Amino acid sequence: MAWLKRSGYHVIRLTEAVRGLKGEIPLPNHSVVLTFDDGYRNFYENAYPMLHEYGFPATVFMVAGHLGSTARWIEEEGRFGAPLMEKDHLLEIQAGGIEIGSHTVTHPRLSKIPLSKAQREIAESKSILESLLGDRVIHFCYPYGDFNPQIADLVQEAGYESALTCIRGAATAEDSLFCLPRKAVSYGDSLIGYLWKLHIKNKKKAPTSGPKAPFTSSAADSTAERTDST
Repeated sequence: MAWLKRSGYHVIRLTEAVRGLKGEIPLPNHSVVLTFDDGYRNFYENAYPMLHEYGFPATVFMVAGHLGSTARWIEEEGRFGAPLMEKDHLLEIQAGGIEIGSHTVTHPRLSKIPLSKAQREIAESKSILESLLGDRVIHFCYPYGDFNPQIADLVQEAGYESALTCIRGAATAEDSLFCLPRKAVSYGDSLIGYLWKLHIKNKKKAPTSGPKAPFTSSAADSTAERTDST
């Protein structure tokens, strides 16, 4: 966060980035969006205070059916299921400038379940979070980065305005708003690795599983780099 500040990057809200990618507003040079998946309690305990210190916005994608519980999708893999944020945490960070997005109800691999069930996961998570927050939830993130064109259509039909993937790279106006790439910042990354991803690594790279080629759409000529911490 200190490097972003020192290097003159503009950390903007995801909603602002989406508007810029649509050509509705100009985006500052070196724009960055910070996103965090799953909604772990350690976001509230560790990341949120740091973001608040630097005055940076961010977006957290919540698994709506497991608020205040643990990450059961990780427990099912035999690993420690870290605790997730509760309702009061979400209301506090929302008041502090953090956007809340949807990460489904139960964190399934959406392309591996029936479309009818995927539709419920996508739509009901939006409804649950909007009822809780008293505000619209307009951004979605595919669990595991797993999706296909039919899933992307369901997200759009549910009323979201964007959907984020695990395709690695900088987002541009040529990307579909329902197939936006991100730059993954992982636990094992050193500061040097982080700087390389931030400043240099812009070429798209598909994950080892899931869609191999992003959808495309036409829009204004603008760019938003995004940094993801999950």
